[in-house]
Amino acid sequence: MEIAKSMELATLSHKQSSFAGPPHEALFLVLAYLPLFELLSMSEVCRSLRDAVEKDVLPWLNIIVERPLSLRLSDEILMKIASKANGRLRTLVLMYCAKITDDGLQRVIDQNPLISKLHIPGCTGLTPDGVIRALQKLSDCQDGLKSLWINGIANMKKEHLERLQFYLQTNQKLPQIQPKRRPLLYHNYRRLRAYRWEELGRVIDVELCPKCNEVRVVFDCPREECKRKRENSMTGCRMCMFCIPRCEECGKCVENGDLEETVCADTLCLDCWIQLPKCNFCNKPCCTQHANMQIASTGSIGWICSVCHDKSDDFE
Repeated sequence: MEIAKSMELATLSHKQSSFAGPPHEALFLVLAYLPLFELLSMSEVCRSLRDAVEKDVLPWLNIIVERPLSLRLSDEILMKIASKANGRLRTLVLMYCAKITDDGLQRVIDQNPLISKLHIPGCTGLTPDGVIRALQKLSDCQDGLKSLWINGIANMKKEHLERLQFYLQTNQKLPQIQPKRRPLLYHNYRRLRAYRWEELGRVIDVELCPKCNEVRVVFDCPREECKRKRENSMTGCRMCMFCIPRCEECGKCVENGDLEETVCADTLCLDCWIQLPKCNFCNKPCCTQHANMQIASTGSIGWICSVCHDKSDDFE
């Protein structure tokens, strides 16, 4: 948030100048904190920013690839980008980069053994064995890996998870981190950026679901009765999202018989369903994440959903 404000103020100040001049100094300060797409965009603004991006190694120590670049990132492009860190890459975040393979990841790991954060969720081109080889290489480093996110890697089994946990335990700081784990709530997880995962005090994002015994992200519940069960070492509703639905707004567990209808087809508990504003026609709410489905109603207070709006157009 502070980075976005700094960029906005700096850009506004530069646009308001009555003459062409160098970029505001704040723009150079935020380069090291930008995701890859924004970083590459900044390099096209002017020559001084381009030189700062191309010649300074600092912006490339933390590589974060998100949409839309994640859809096009290949092994060759990743290698070219990672080489700009000169072997000093510390953070590698690849969000849903389906074209990245085990060999491509391993080449980057081999040239950057100091990586301390490896987040590769939804990289369907990777295999559990490829992730294990990468982690084995990183565990040889003195500092070790501090954060690993692998949710969405296909065919991840219990034995794979155990090997990953073995290599993570070579990090001497792991026992100090585990007691500080905070409850993981579904609605917070949906909004949490991958490279901020360590704020929850967790080294790895997945574990064995107590119900289905699959390797998945397991969520806690904010309901008081569920909290008491968790404090008494009872499983309660602590499961993955495939075993029990959860409210998109508050993260509470929702029984199948208590599911409420919404415009966006997401799950809402009864309390959140009542509090959210409803469509003037169908009387259904939509969750905050899909507020773009709300269309202002002309001539009346409130809004209509995009579904009802399209239907009304058909009748006209």
